[in-house]
Amino acid sequence: MDSVDKETFGSVTKDFESLLDQKMQLLGPYFAKYPALLDHLLTVVMKHDEDTHAVENQQVAVLAHQDAIDLEDKHVEKCVRPASLPVVIIDSDEEDDRDQKLSLPFHEVVLPVKLPSPAVKMIESHPPIRFSDENEDRKFEAFFPGRDKGASLADKGNSGRGKGASLADKGNSVRDKGVYVGVAEDEDDEVDTQDEELDDIWKEMSMAIECSKDVSVNPLPEEEPKKDEDCDHSFVLKDDLGYVCRVCGVIDRGIETIFEFQYKVKRSTRTYAPDSYNAKEKDAFGIKIAEDDLMITDISAHPRHMKQMKRHQIEGFNFLVRNLAGDHPGGCILAHAPGSGKTFMIISFMQSFLAKYPNARPLVVLPKGILSTWKKEFQTWQVEDIPLYDFYSAKADSRSSQLEVLKQWVKQRSILFLGYTQFSKIICENGTSSSSIACQEILLKVPSILILDEGHNPRNDNTDMVHSLAKVQTPRKVVLSGTLYQNHVKEVFNILNLVRPKFLKLETSRLIVKRIFSRVHIPSGKRGFFDVVEDTLQKDPDFKRKVAVIQDLREMTSQVLHYYKGDFLDELPGLVDFTVVLKLTPRQKHEAEKLKKLSRKFKICSVGSAVYLHPKLKPIAEKCGEHSKIDSVVKIAELDDMIEKLDVKDGVKSKFFRNMLNLCDSAGEKLLVFSQYLLPLKYLERLAMKWKGWSLGKEIFVISGESTPEEREFSMEKFNNSPDAKIFFGSIKACGEGISLVGASRIIILDVHLNPSVTRQAIGRAFRPGQKKKVFVYRLIAADSPEEEDHSTCFKKELISKMWFEWNEYCGDRAFEVETVPVKECGDLFLESPLLAEDVKVLYKR
Repeated sequence: MDSVDKETFGSVTKDFESLLDQKMQLLGPYFAKYPALLDHLLTVVMKHDEDTHAVENQQVAVLAHQDAIDLEDKHVEKCVRPASLPVVIIDSDEEDDRDQKLSLPFHEVVLPVKLPSPAVKMIESHPPIRFSDENEDRKFEAFFPGRDKGASLADKGNSGRGKGASLADKGNSVRDKGVYVGVAEDEDDEVDTQDEELDDIWKEMSMAIECSKDVSVNPLPEEEPKKDEDCDHSFVLKDDLGYVCRVCGVIDRGIETIFEFQYKVKRSTRTYAPDSYNAKEKDAFGIKIAEDDLMITDISAHPRHMKQMKRHQIEGFNFLVRNLAGDHPGGCILAHAPGSGKTFMIISFMQSFLAKYPNARPLVVLPKGILSTWKKEFQTWQVEDIPLYDFYSAKADSRSSQLEVLKQWVKQRSILFLGYTQFSKIICENGTSSSSIACQEILLKVPSILILDEGHNPRNDNTDMVHSLAKVQTPRKVVLSGTLYQNHVKEVFNILNLVRPKFLKLETSRLIVKRIFSRVHIPSGKRGFFDVVEDTLQKDPDFKRKVAVIQDLREMTSQVLHYYKGDFLDELPGLVDFTVVLKLTPRQKHEAEKLKKLSRKFKICSVGSAVYLHPKLKPIAEKCGEHSKIDSVVKIAELDDMIEKLDVKDGVKSKFFRNMLNLCDSAGEKLLVFSQYLLPLKYLERLAMKWKGWSLGKEIFVISGESTPEEREFSMEKFNNSPDAKIFFGSIKACGEGISLVGASRIIILDVHLNPSVTRQAIGRAFRPGQKKKVFVYRLIAADSPEEEDHSTCFKKELISKMWFEWNEYCGDRAFEVETVPVKECGDLFLESPLLAEDVKVLYKR
């Protein structure tokens, strides 16, 4: 009161006087009921010293607060910080641990609400308020049963509201703001401690305000303040109290019930299970199917996963939360480089999602060959035992047996795995049996999340695969791909349409499409959006226009597509990528001229691949069809007889392979050889056996499309870990997904695949986490042949992908071009050796 008399508070002195009067009116009945309170108060006042009155006044407020009602939780401290928006922010975790930074902090939740203008004034005019919440004593089950304990934000009522309002009910406005709970993406999220260094006088007033609120709303159980029954009550809104009778001072509604508090969740490591799952159920052929009734929530990575997550995985996790955990969910694309941990990240998200929503049913559609890889990852990262179902391990070949597996999936919290081919066959089947129809019904209606691994596979429109996946009713569709751009711009937008139907017709997309059309040159005969974009990125001489189109594409897809180049690869020993253009022998040149006259592209490529190895392979290659097995076309004995009679020097690629094999053997390095055709692989396999006396399963290993999952696992494990292993032959398609061959440090790509992303996937089999040596890649190209033209076409495709996803303001117009290097100065001891260098026409380095 001395401070008030001296006008310490300036223009708000009258407001403070009114506030203190109201406080004393409220506390009067309690002083009468409990004289001890007044004794404490008088004792403190008698000891008042003019020089230390601010500290003593604070002690009075604390004593009065403690004796009046115990609201303070002994282990939890609350703090409300000022916000730029008209909101009240309540911290919900221990502030005492502020000095102990979490290794991976969490995002804050900001829930926008509308406040009455008087409340806005109050918040803007008052400093941060410190108070406690008696509801903090409520404990909820933590992330997983039996593990951590913690309070659930979604289940926690606002302090003093008295209506049990839950933040989960406020989710309608959150999606629009795009703010979710997840793993924090930066250490900058740490709370600024300077904001909490408040003056003692503000603390004193904050405590007085909160004492007033809590006592007024939560009267002591023994006796409630009696209303003046003779008063007619004329209520007015007081900023700090609520609706108060101007005559008798009775509070009709506390301020806590008038405006809604917003919570800032301090970095939490927990995902909480909901109190209830309000799912509506309906029958589908006797099977109860829960309709999707998921609400926005706080979903966080499990602490065990958090410790292992890298920065790009944290960003990806938050990206998934933003797209999949809202009340207006939509599909999205995670385009992260091969080997960057997409599988681990989505497994972590699924387990967090299932912990929050046990009635959710994830469906993972993937290439059949990598199913075992997924199951191994689950065994590594699961924090509780979630059943994994698939038709292959259950040997469910008939629709009736498959239906039984689907019923088990629907019945309990679990995850279902299906191959792309298996899924499209079930959905597109015209069967009339009840089992067939029930399988279709379950697969289209039950999934809560549809995850498409290697999601670039369903990229071609008007295919059964795309149509069947588009029919799945959940809006939560996630595409995982390490090589999103394959051949054409249109294929990327086909995938976008799969996760977000009619993507280009969305309001935000339409505006950007018009902008692109307005800025680019449209060649005659090319009016479609995809052709215009592709033509601009490939051929437009105006580099600034290319950059403008790139920026438009990124703006269009920014909320749907999360790209990660693979900077983690910089941590590996290194990658040297050579394109080796080899001079053909006279006989090979003659055969190459004949190839140019063939009409079918497949024959030009498949026969050419064999001819560039050795011309004597041409008769065998002409017999091979697109899907023929080598054993059915030519017997191994006949191939061995041909090998006995041929001169390796007549085939430039055969000669390069022999010299490289000898160098690797002498240097103790392992060699990978990839081709898209089986005949070249079988031919080189028999050559290695003849020259070195090596055998399959010991020094030589092979994976093709015909290999079983068990054979693939055995070959990978033995090649990577056995000191006897020397060489690995792989079909470039069969080894592009879920294969780790980090035992090798030298890679030969025998031929040009028309889809450059397939070649990048093959290189990624060796150049990935776990690699201990520098990796050297040799892309072999036959000079002056159709293969050289194919290489030029593929490089233009790669250029579009790199510009779209990797260009930045530091890149020039030549940033992604290849570099021509002299063979003798290439930095590779193998290539600099006379044995390999003598047939090289041109050497490019990427």
